[in-house]
Amino acid sequence: MSIKINKLEIENVKRVKAIKLEPTANGLTVIGGKNNQGKTSVLDCIAWALGGDKYRPSDAQRNGSVIPPNLHIVMSNGLVVERKGKNSDLKVIDPDGQKGGQQLLNDFVEQLALDLPKFMQSTSKEKANTLLQIIGVGDKLYELEQQELTLYNKRKTIGQISDQKKKYAKEMTYYPDAPKVPISASELIKQQQEILARNGTNQRKRANLQYLESQAKQIQQQLDDILAKQAAVLADLEIARKSALDLYDESTEELESNITNIETINRKVSKNLDKDKAEEDALDYDSQYNTLTTQIESARKSKTDLLTNANLPLPGLSVVDGELTYNGFKWDNMSGSDQLKVSTAIVRKLNPNCGFVLLDKLEQMDLDTLKEFGEWLEQEGLQAIATRVSTGDECSIIIEDGYVAGAEKIEEKIEEIPTWKAGEF
Repeated sequence: MSIKINKLEIENVKRVKAIKLEPTANGLTVIGGKNNQGKTSVLDCIAWALGGDKYRPSDAQRNGSVIPPNLHIVMSNGLVVERKGKNSDLKVIDPDGQKGGQQLLNDFVEQLALDLPKFMQSTSKEKANTLLQIIGVGDKLYELEQQELTLYNKRKTIGQISDQKKKYAKEMTYYPDAPKVPISASELIKQQQEILARNGTNQRKRANLQYLESQAKQIQQQLDDILAKQAAVLADLEIARKSALDLYDESTEELESNITNIETINRKVSKNLDKDKAEEDALDYDSQYNTLTTQIESARKSKTDLLTNANLPLPGLSVVDGELTYNGFKWDNMSGSDQLKVSTAIVRKLNPNCGFVLLDKLEQMDLDTLKEFGEWLEQEGLQAIATRVSTGDECSIIIEDGYVAGAEKIEEKIEEIPTWKAGEF
């Protein structure tokens, strides 16, 4: 069970003359009053009594008093904490008889509970680191964040290269009429020679036809003398005619043009191949970019799962991009009430044995927000002792000139300090 403050007595410390208070166990105890009346001095006294000499005010004894400071606090676990006398030495009385002085207090007093502004004024990343360390996922989350950062930077580079490739490919000239691969001059010449050879054969066949036709004419003139020869020649003539009907001369014009323009054609082919390669590279980098995007999303999901499954001190509390968030809002966008809730919850998580927290200057809260914060404290079983520049009904007690308002004002010798319970005002 967390330990809280049951009773508090203060005499002659800073602006406090004589105050006795019994804070409410669960919820908000508001110490009200005007400025410079001793409200903050009450919180300073509690911090000094429980936190050690590092919280000792530089000028602890009340100005004008000849009686040294006297602090007396009774804790809910039965410990009695006192500081009195000329040196204000610490005395811790344990009902179980344990000895240890400040060490007994350090077991349950969380330092940030005595100095909450120290946490609230830290950077967003420092707050986040505090939370991550107390829930035990700081190292793993850091590892995931570094993994995500590495993937993000790699994807960014891949995306930039992909964009450059696309832009480069788009700006390049493309020749749709060019062949897919470079052409060879020797191959074209070989093809040309083969066509010329075939055409030569055709020419010889035509010459043979002319010769046979000439012979046929001569034979016709000598029909009476060479009928047998005429028949043979006519037969050959018939064959030659049939053979000549299927002959087709191929043109070498295109090959001659290609041979003449081979450098121009190959330059176009090279341009087309470069453009195709650039487009392929761009597609490849797009694929790498999409793969890295999937990996980044996986790393982010791992981070989310890590925090979702962690034992967070407050529902809605999380860490996003290394910064503390509550219900989706970063620290500078949280309301004052939410900032106090978050701070108080984290401080409690730091040391669950510490059931109280000190809060100064709650006048920035309106009454509705103050009420809401108090109800949350009650619900969480937390005790908060706070100050507020106010003399309204929301104040548990009101300090006037170092006393509880309405109490008899005794300057030096204090026979009995009036007791005020939280909520009587």
